[in-house]
Amino acid sequence: MGVSKRHLHTMSVNQLADLAKVLSHPARISILNYIGDCDGCLCKDISETIKLSQPTTSQHLQVIKKAGLLKSKFEGKSQYYRINADKLGKLKSLFQEFFEATEAKCC
Repeated sequence: MGVSKRHLHTMSVNQLADLAKVLSHPARISILNYIGDCDGCLCKDISETIKLSQPTTSQHLQVIKKAGLLKSKFEGKSQYYRINADKLGKLKSLFQEFFEATEAKCC
């Protein structure tokens, strides 16, 4: 695939595309759903619940965290993950604006 030419698109379009990539994997959706139910989850617990190996779960957690949708903190040697509510709200807003603008043009 060729160069994406991100510079041709607005910042909000690029942000939406980046976040959509994060959400494009079913394991990541499952991880976010699970983490939403607890206030601080361990990778081990997440991997057991969604039935993926711990290394695979850890890789997905890092992708989600890099996008800003997760926060984490260490307690001893354990890293606990939780949803970044501010970034989740931004994601919701970007998607809502996109769908409302598109719908207004076509329907």
